[in-house]
Amino acid sequence: MSTEDRPAPRSLAEALRVRDDDSLAALLRSRPDLITPVPTDLTQLATRAGTRASVLRALERLDRFALQTAEALAVAADPATYDDLLALMAGDARDPAVAAALPRALATLREQALVWGGEDRLRLVRTARELLAPSPQHPSPTGLGPTVQEATAGMSPGRIQEIVTTAGLPTTHDSVSAVTALAALFSDRERMAALLDEAPEESRAVLARLVWGPPYGQVTPDPAAHLRWLLDRGLLLPTAPGTVVLPREVALHLRGGHAHREPEAVPPVVEATATHRPAMVDATAAGQAYTALATIEDLLKDWDEGGPTVLRAGGLSVRDLKRTAVALDVPEPVAAFWVELAYAAGLLASDGDADERYAATPAYDEWLERPAAERWARLAETWLTATRTSGLIGGRDAKDRALSALGPGLDRSAAPEVRHRVLTLLAGLPEGAAPAAESVLARLRWERPLRVPQREDDLRSRLARWTLSEAELLGVTGRGALSAQGRALLGTPVVKAPKESEPSGPGDKLPVHHHRPSLPREPLSPPEQAVASTAAARLLAPLLPEPLDHVLLQADLTAVAPGPLQRPLADMLSVLADVESKGGATVYRFTPASVRRALDAGRAASDLHDFLGAHSRTPVPQPLAYLIDDVARKHGHLRVGAASAYVRCDDDTLLNEILADKRGSALGLRRLAPTVLAAQADPTALLDGLRAMGYAPAAESAEGDVLITRALAHRTPPRTAPEPVPDGPPTPDATLLSAAIRAIRAGDLAATAPRKPAAAASGEPAGTSGDLPRTSSAETLATVQAAVLTGEALWIGYVNAEGAASQRVIAPIRVEGGFVTAYDHTADEVRTYPLHRITGVAELADD
Repeated sequence: MSTEDRPAPRSLAEALRVRDDDSLAALLRSRPDLITPVPTDLTQLATRAGTRASVLRALERLDRFALQTAEALAVAADPATYDDLLALMAGDARDPAVAAALPRALATLREQALVWGGEDRLRLVRTARELLAPSPQHPSPTGLGPTVQEATAGMSPGRIQEIVTTAGLPTTHDSVSAVTALAALFSDRERMAALLDEAPEESRAVLARLVWGPPYGQVTPDPAAHLRWLLDRGLLLPTAPGTVVLPREVALHLRGGHAHREPEAVPPVVEATATHRPAMVDATAAGQAYTALATIEDLLKDWDEGGPTVLRAGGLSVRDLKRTAVALDVPEPVAAFWVELAYAAGLLASDGDADERYAATPAYDEWLERPAAERWARLAETWLTATRTSGLIGGRDAKDRALSALGPGLDRSAAPEVRHRVLTLLAGLPEGAAPAAESVLARLRWERPLRVPQREDDLRSRLARWTLSEAELLGVTGRGALSAQGRALLGTPVVKAPKESEPSGPGDKLPVHHHRPSLPREPLSPPEQAVASTAAARLLAPLLPEPLDHVLLQADLTAVAPGPLQRPLADMLSVLADVESKGGATVYRFTPASVRRALDAGRAASDLHDFLGAHSRTPVPQPLAYLIDDVARKHGHLRVGAASAYVRCDDDTLLNEILADKRGSALGLRRLAPTVLAAQADPTALLDGLRAMGYAPAAESAEGDVLITRALAHRTPPRTAPEPVPDGPPTPDATLLSAAIRAIRAGDLAATAPRKPAAAASGEPAGTSGDLPRTSSAETLATVQAAVLTGEALWIGYVNAEGAASQRVIAPIRVEGGFVTAYDHTADEVRTYPLHRITGVAELADD
């Protein structure tokens, strides 16, 4: 049967049944909740597509114009023609932009199974109509009230006839024809214009206030003359005591046929506020990327010996976040962003000990060994796909509890989609163009109007603003424009700006290019994202500075690192010196305490001299050499061990000096022998006290050996990164879609296959149909054996080992040992079924 000869579908299930596989795949891809789990047939798929939760989710993913089209269908007749819909959307003037965009919007609604039927019988899914249709409790988004027929449903026949007569229409024999005549009057542009010409000025002012909604108003029991004029002619109809409504037909006439005040057929343009040379954008972004890596390293190095404690409710305390911000020299919201990013990437976690603290994970050490560009790509990919949202930190949750860094309640499932969409809009601009933030927000509101209320502080708008600032911090953008590595992270090519229209200043505006097939609207799948991240790292690598193997030593006991240092050099220098300042170059300062720290870690003075000589492009300054030798000469001269604690030294003069020093009174020192002092403090406190007094003691073991206090980095046990919280079921891949469609069609074949009437059994009349066929064991065996001989297909009811019942179409091949082997059309494979699990069998009717 050709498409033209096929009868019009009578239900959504029939409409789905005539779709091809590509159309079904598009439906399941746009509404993945429909195959979770996979429906048994198309009827179940249609039922699921009409459930309230599924329809609401589909409506939330419509853009502004597609949603306006659905809203227009909700107030149109059911079914409506395409011309009716066009009149509601484009108005009497037939706006050409609306007329051009309407087919696309209608195709979107059809694809998502929100609308079905031909252009002469368009039907909006009933659940969507209920969600969008107007009522006193839930006014329509269009601002339209009920029709004349709906508004007069409870009105007395006499009152209806009075309204018809006053409106200038002849009386009728029944209320139905009277209401029909009144609706026809209100829908006739010429007659309606003539009627309104007679209206008092105050009456027209009342209609003007109600025309764009809400259509309901209040009246007193004795309304004013201008209101009485409207009520008498049905231009206002009572809905409840003291409440009147403007009928839909009247409002549409006053609106010029428009269902919406402003049909938004064209998405808002994303404007550029400035343009920069692409090379400058990429270089700026690369500098930010390098800073991001250094910041993460500084953060976890600060927590090397165990970071802040975990709050009882989970997360980081406000005081610890402030301390971290001071250590990183960044504002607290920025510090929270870096902490959350490291956590989402699996680089830090809680150690799980009794005194639970945050610390780096073993994955952090593996991350450090990778090239810088790959380390950045991992951070950027994590940020793009994470649902944890650092911007919420410091706010309150629904139960008015404070939201803390690393704590619960920070997941927002919409975050990955918003980040991806914001960057995609930036990718749609010419290369080097920085967008106006307000135009980006306006575009997002157009794309998801139900999810984005029209206000500046809604979650989706805040996510977009945070995305723009976080992308700049991370180096995905530079100077506000998307960098080359940022485009690669999205899996999109670079878009060159046309030379003849290339702007030259911040006042120029660049429109975003719409409908680019190269710009994916949905986030990439994990394998695709991994490929995109690799490409981004490859683009970033040449832009990052090469690590240096040298520093510049200066006479003021400082060393200048003119760029990033190779890891062994940086690690050793961080022990031997303290960081004094950072920037394009890092300045390290050598102090007695820092040199003693290196000696405590097991380095000898000769080792330090050799290290500095090998890695300095300038001669080792004499003051630095003297500092190392002086600290080394004193280091270990005093020995501290455990009795309670003691100090021993071969130089009794030095011990006399310590006893005479008033700063040591808190240590409770007393002489036990000419070379030994006892202390009331423990060894650790004694070491710290003597060092504070300017000495360089060394700890020793019970055997008298010097203990090397090498600082070992504290690590958590292996931890997995937190999983993002999904925003509904994931989009199915091609393999799952193909398998699901095959299973649905096979199940539909089994459910709709024509069957011969079954013989009367158990008191049922012949031909009675049920959900599953019911036959006796003997009848089942005989029918299956006959089908083996004739090669015919059968329809069976089957109950599996878990007790789940299903219908299947099979072609029996053989029957033996209580089993039937058959080709299962439902599963599209040969299977074996126990005969005792077949509840019944029926022959298929001839075509």
